Amino acid sequence: MNTMQAARGFSVVELMVAMVVGLLAMTFATRMLVSAEQNKATSLGGSDQMQNGMLALFSINEDAAQAGWGLNDELLTGCNTTFTDTSGYELAVDASSGADRTPLAPVIIQNSAAGSDTVNLYAGTSQTGVGSVKVRSLYAGADTLAIDTQAPFGFAAGDAIVVASEPSGGNCTLAQLSADPLASSLQFSSGDGNRFNSGSLGANTYAAGRARVFNLGPARNLSLHTWTAANGVLTLRASNLEGATAAGAAVVSNIVALKAQYGFDTRAAAVFDAASSMQVLQWSNTMIDADGVGGVGNAGDYRRVAAIRIAIVARSAAPEKPDSEGACSATTSAPELFSSASPSDVAAEPVTAPLALENDPFDWKCYRYRVFESIVPIRNAGWRPT
Repeated sequence: MNTMQAARGFSVVELMVAMVVGLLAMTFATRMLVSAEQNKATSLGGSDQMQNGMLALFSINEDAAQAGWGLNDELLTGCNTTFTDTSGYELAVDASSGADRTPLAPVIIQNSAAGSDTVNLYAGTSQTGVGSVKVRSLYAGADTLAIDTQAPFGFAAGDAIVVASEPSGGNCTLAQLSADPLASSLQFSSGDGNRFNSGSLGANTYAAGRARVFNLGPARNLSLHTWTAANGVLTLRASNLEGATAAGAAVVSNIVALKAQYGFDTRAAAVFDAASSMQVLQWSNTMIDADGVGGVGNAGDYRRVAAIRIAIVARSAAPEKPDSEGACSATTSAPELFSSASPSDVAAEPVTAPLALENDPFDWKCYRYRVFESIVPIRNAGWRPT
């Protein structure tokens, strides 16, 4: 036997073939790993969308279900409110009437044609709901108000109160009792932690026997909430949440859009009776002349809000990679919101979801989205004192 031939080993050709086979195996294995990671990211992104969207919708729904408690007296709903807060919370401004007003109502939607809406949901926390007393003599300034009873039931130092003119639809003032009622008068001095007081009831005057004072419960619990989606985060400004009164606090991430609609009861005045029933007969993105008396955004229009329709759009946490030409196709068109008729005989008012975020380095088409919708009756609207 030739010993040189027996010790020859692999030839160059054999080594090259082995290397090619190994490289092909590595290529296939790498592609499988990349595909598996992409599928994992897509699955996790879908899970994130579901969790974030449901949490966001649940949070707003809970607020909307309580909206209007203590504000359902006709003197209060929609009244133009004078309000100050040393902690920085501001009431929503409604310009639908042609002039800026700050109505006190269960829900106020500040519509944005190109972006997310701002949804304001207000409620008191008084155990009595709508406890009130009459104004006894003319109020034209100062930090005390004469009332027609010595010790009104349920009124105590630290309570938030609203003074409202009669008849309905006029001005009102939100303040805070700085002391327990004494000698048929209410005191609302500023300072000493009385955050809603400026030392007077603003520029408003209230005539004897033509105004009432409503107790909204402890001021520290007063539920004035403002929801909005900005820069991909659902945020909440709240009068009863420390640190979130002025700038707001982040609630849920990867929420790119919040849209809302009013559901109006537009029945004629002769047949409209909120105490017996409220029904949605028209959906609208903005305030309308719901009571049919002329003008938009008056107190009567706010009393006709029977429900609100809410839509949340959540997106995946990470964008998907574009194709070889740099174009993304994870989402090819923006989803349409509020497209279904509900109730079935009430026309829908579809809205295209605003998905693009300002200063986002990625195209909105690189993300995947999930839409969550809900209709919430303003149940406290029908519980009005007679």
